[in-house]
Amino acid sequence: MKESIATLKRIGLTMYEAQAYVTLTSLISSTASEIAQKAGIPRSKIYDVLKGLITKNYIDVEDGRPLTYSVRSPVEVLGREKNRINSQLDDAITRLTYIYENGMSQVQAPIWRIYGVEKIINQEVEIIALAKSSVNMRIGFLFEGEGEALLKAFKKRRGLKVNILASPTCYINEEEVNILKLFEDSDVNIQKADVPFVKVLISDSKEMMHTYTKFSEDKRNVIPETAIGIWNKYEVIARNYDERFMNQLNKLQKKNKK
Repeated sequence: MKESIATLKRIGLTMYEAQAYVTLTSLISSTASEIAQKAGIPRSKIYDVLKGLITKNYIDVEDGRPLTYSVRSPVEVLGREKNRINSQLDDAITRLTYIYENGMSQVQAPIWRIYGVEKIINQEVEIIALAKSSVNMRIGFLFEGEGEALLKAFKKRRGLKVNILASPTCYINEEEVNILKLFEDSDVNIQKADVPFVKVLISDSKEMMHTYTKFSEDKRNVIPETAIGIWNKYEVIARNYDERFMNQLNKLQKKNKK
């Protein structure tokens, strides 16, 4: 009950309104005095509390002596609130992304260094989320959890054209990972290529990210604490890399058709 009350408070109800609604979900229909008693709400406050819940369409009231208050289904009420909150978040994302992208475009030297595996993966996911038409990647290695994060990001962007040139395998924590197999059931075009120790992500021919890391002496495992991402928003550079990527991809596809 405490968790439900806390959740209702977070989405806009007062403490007393949350207590009254949660109590009425078990009573289904009841009088103000019984609701006040069961919910621990002062009788002097209960009518204002119930009036607030009626205004917010959480409960209904039926005429009579005394008045009878009936709860509305949590599926209806909370489903409506969930849609409202999601809509507000979507609007906020749209507005803030517009401000963010305008701000980024005015930075004189649009190159940033990103340290740490988690931050690098998060930046890759963000670039994919903001891509408008295409994402091209060279994958010669993966960090722990990165493959799953990329797959999840691609799944959210149905319709985005994704091409990957990848080494067949890499090693994560001494275990061999089949990169081609990892992506084979996803909606991406992945081709086997010779790209050892390299990772590049290019979005819309406008921005790109190189990821560098040191490897163990046997050149199998990455050393995560050495990872650095170079995020580059120089369009000329990104476009040149993208053209080279597409030339290599087209050659591999023609070769594989023979």
